[in-house]
Amino acid sequence: MRFRTKQIHGAVEPDPTTGAILTPIHQSTTFVQPSVAEYMAKGYSYSRTANPTVRVWEDKIALLEGGVDAAAFGTGMSAINAVFMAFLDAGSHAVVSDVAYGGTYRLATKVFTRFGVEFTFADTSDAAAVEAAIGPNTQLILTETPANPTLKYTDIAAVSEVAKAHGIPHAVDNTFLTPYYQRPLELGADLAIHSTTKYMDGHNATVGGSVVSATAELHERVAFVQNATGSIMSPQVAWLTLQGVKTLSERMDRQSDNALRVARFLEAHPKVTTVRYPGLESFPQHDLAKRQASGFGAMLWFEVEGGREAGIRIMDAVRLWTLAENLGSVESLVTHPVTMTHADVDEAERARVGITDGLVRLSVGLEDAEDLIEDLAQALENA
Repeated sequence: MRFRTKQIHGAVEPDPTTGAILTPIHQSTTFVQPSVAEYMAKGYSYSRTANPTVRVWEDKIALLEGGVDAAAFGTGMSAINAVFMAFLDAGSHAVVSDVAYGGTYRLATKVFTRFGVEFTFADTSDAAAVEAAIGPNTQLILTETPANPTLKYTDIAAVSEVAKAHGIPHAVDNTFLTPYYQRPLELGADLAIHSTTKYMDGHNATVGGSVVSATAELHERVAFVQNATGSIMSPQVAWLTLQGVKTLSERMDRQSDNALRVARFLEAHPKVTTVRYPGLESFPQHDLAKRQASGFGAMLWFEVEGGREAGIRIMDAVRLWTLAENLGSVESLVTHPVTMTHADVDEAERARVGITDGLVRLSVGLEDAEDLIEDLAQALENA
């Protein structure tokens, strides 16, 4: 099956009892066993360990990513946490993209460092910098590409080659592009991580996360943490995500087309000083973006004359764009990373990696592009 067919039909079968075309929501804590001798005969005992509805979602996302298996979690951050717990020991070290979601930075620097884990936030767009950051105790490389919010790309194949040479697992946060546009496991990565809250759901309806593994051994390590910590996806969230993902390709294509149109408008506007969107030829890594992925996604950012104050005035002046912290939904959203998504990143670190005070992040939705552009035009005029 090709991708669009898999996103609708893959891993889903009509209910054998009723013929229902949608996977039932198995809202049950426990599952009755026929006898002690036949314990787990039907594959389920307790929903923290496994749930039939969640299992269908795990099979679905593993199929879409081309992995062996997947584990689903309550949030995207719990998915990142599970990868850290599965592969990092006390006294170990991890290399992480220097530009990453603020929650990833917070988890690393405020939680795992308390247990003796060391982190190097390296420029993973440079495979040589990743190589240089590896030490004798390095046990994980985590890259986020495109990175939140600057959209810096990591060459997944190049970093995976470095990781394999050292016998280190390479995990890729694939939230921004999804397996529809970017295939980390096919490029050599070992794990693909998602905040399914974003494009997989697509409707601002759930929070969730998933980790897809390239091998059974990797999956067993992640699944052990999933069960041990109990950070599981609920059946209702799995069911909603199964419905949302059916339109993933259509949403992403339309949103990406809208994003390019918005980016071109901003690039031509006299008040806009910087625009970064991978689909623009002016994007510093445009060639890598074309080579590594089949689409450019729907995230972009810009800065305007007047810096932080002018940017905030624009975010307060928009009417159609919603000021909110999520991304990837059918609604277009605007975010100020310094005060919202990346507020927990140290100011000096933000400055080092280019997350400026005036950076305005856009998640482009499904609305008519003309309406989105007109709203930005009036906000820029009034800023």
